[in-house]
Amino acid sequence: MPELPDIAAYISALESRIVGQPLQRIRLASPFLLRSVQPPLASVEGRAVKELRRIGKRIAIGLDGEGELWLVLHLMIAGRLHWRPPEAKLAGRQSLAAFDFPQGSLVLTEAGTKHRASLHLVSGEENLRSFDAGGIDIFAADLETFRAVLTAENHTLKRALTDPRLLSGVGNAYSDEILHAAQLSPITLTQKLRPEEWARLFTATRQTLQLWITRLHAEAEAAFPEKVTAFRKDMAVHGRYGQPCPRCGDKVLRIRYADKETNYCARCQTGGKVLADRSLSRLLGSDWPRTLEELEALKRR
Repeated sequence: MPELPDIAAYISALESRIVGQPLQRIRLASPFLLRSVQPPLASVEGRAVKELRRIGKRIAIGLDGEGELWLVLHLMIAGRLHWRPPEAKLAGRQSLAAFDFPQGSLVLTEAGTKHRASLHLVSGEENLRSFDAGGIDIFAADLETFRAVLTAENHTLKRALTDPRLLSGVGNAYSDEILHAAQLSPITLTQKLRPEEWARLFTATRQTLQLWITRLHAEAEAAFPEKVTAFRKDMAVHGRYGQPCPRCGDKVLRIRYADKETNYCARCQTGGKVLADRSLSRLLGSDWPRTLEELEALKRR
């Protein structure tokens, strides 16, 4: 699933292409993509894009004119955006929609048979805020706020970092990278961290996300991000099971639970202890919503 750095890269690439440009037409190849009925989708046609925002892992496109309309895109796991020539054809089952602008078409595709990506059209700031699960912006928070939010409930660090009610925009991939940078175990409970470990986690979260925001922004300046993926060759542990840890050289290990996987380095993060056994898989599984949809639907109480 595209996370904060990926969404930031998309927004960076789109700002130079569509802000100030009229949205001429929206073409839907899949009626299941659109999850709202009012206002009607046709009401945005002809309106110019005034701004873009990130809301968690969603992209919000603000349009000028009466009603303060917002298109809200959630790519979920396999949704991706592509910049194509004007009025590009929607070919194949993966093509779900096209947003036509004078200089090109923004095409939404989704791999696989389970179409989870969604598009909403809402009016006004209040309705737009309804998509915000309440997680803090790590770059606007201080250490004490970060610690207070993540210890409000006693969860594993893996769960806490990826809970949209607690932290905005972080998912499976970057949580692995953050925990490796902080040299902390993914199954450590938040209420058992020592002060110095909180300081490491806070710093690692900010630095890891900023590193990838900077890298992906640079790529987006050169070309539209066509290869957004959770598995990048320069990552330390995520998606690198069996490969050497860049810090110590030991093999990267994993904990598998349901259809999810956590990657970590035993020497760097767990004092050399191997965590990939059934009991720990059950621990992570019990500390996690049963489906991705449930996780994404979490709202702060």
